[in-house]
Amino acid sequence: MKLAIIIPAYNEEKVIGHVVQNLPKKLEGISDIQIIVVNDGSQDKTSRVAEEAGALVISHFINLGAGAATQTGFDAAVTLGVDIIATFDGDGQHHSEDIQKLIQPIVEQRVDVVSGSRFLRKQKIPAMRRLFNGVGNLITYLLSGIWMTDSQTGMRAFSREAVEQMEIHVNGYEFCSEIVREISYLNLRYTEIPIRVTYNTYTKKKGQNFATGLQTVTKLAIRSLMR
Repeated sequence: MKLAIIIPAYNEEKVIGHVVQNLPKKLEGISDIQIIVVNDGSQDKTSRVAEEAGALVISHFINLGAGAATQTGFDAAVTLGVDIIATFDGDGQHHSEDIQKLIQPIVEQRVDVVSGSRFLRKQKIPAMRRLFNGVGNLITYLLSGIWMTDSQTGMRAFSREAVEQMEIHVNGYEFCSEIVREISYLNLRYTEIPIRVTYNTYTKKKGQNFATGLQTVTKLAIRSLMR
């Protein structure tokens, strides 16, 4: 089976090389691994650093958002004919050692989607991240009927068939919740597994803040009415 690892990246020149280089070169049940960095309109050297580290780089001319970057990666992975697609944050918070257990349920054809959860194991997570995720979990549950411990995770794995069925139309962070709603709408098989994260001064600056969190809520509500 072939695997594509998609990394949405915006102004990540300081860490993206390290992130790409530390991804696994071999995995059980996988014959080929393609790393795809989607450079989402970065104003720094993210694209060049990622390419020098060995990734296939696809660039947006302007910053469109994490959802749009992920969808670009999905489209590229499907075109490449991979069997499994995984998403991985570009800021260095995720641990590459978790990818094997992330994809294993799909390799074994037990599920269609696997979500990595930061909250299924005890670890140090900033209080504001816990708060944002809790609110996101509640909103996602109201929209989808599915309760997840980490609905806003950036680390997931999908079968190609699942990706081909899903319709993600939002560009920002609200795409995390829309993915869960698509899982419900399409009746896809899913599971959560525990993953590790590392938060430092750099990674704490990334992700959602209060303002983007409010925008996410509004966009999700509108999108739900449109469905």
